[in-house]
Amino acid sequence: MRIFKGLFRKKEEEKKEVIEEKSELTELETVCSDAPEILEALEDTMFLYPLKFDISLKDALSRARRFEREGDNIRAALWYRIAGGIAIYEGDVSRVKDCFSKYAKLTGKSPKILEVAEEAVKRAQKYYKKYLEEKRMETSAY
Repeated sequence: MRIFKGLFRKKEEEKKEVIEEKSELTELETVCSDAPEILEALEDTMFLYPLKFDISLKDALSRARRFEREGDNIRAALWYRIAGGIAIYEGDVSRVKDCFSKYAKLTGKSPKILEVAEEAVKRAQKYYKKYLEEKRMETSAY
């Protein structure tokens, strides 16, 4: 019986550790702590590390339109989604709405960001300002 108690005790301790690790909020969760619908919209659409991308909004839209003309709706939807993420980073609300509307039309899915685009872009800009400042501090330390 003692063998079984030891086995179960270890699993319970592991579960407690996992729960404690999840209790720390990410920076995005902190920025959106009072607006869960905006957090949900941004988690699904924004790029957390936009500095790693080397494509412009113009190029992403060009690719999306080209694939749409060619009838490749899956690739077109993918590029509209990417363009929408870049537009969030650039803070362009009208482009965000445009890109994700076209994405919704091609896929039949309606992303939550269309409902809260203005506020979501504001919150994303707060996140990016903080994130970019931290990255500048890290690179200047070297």
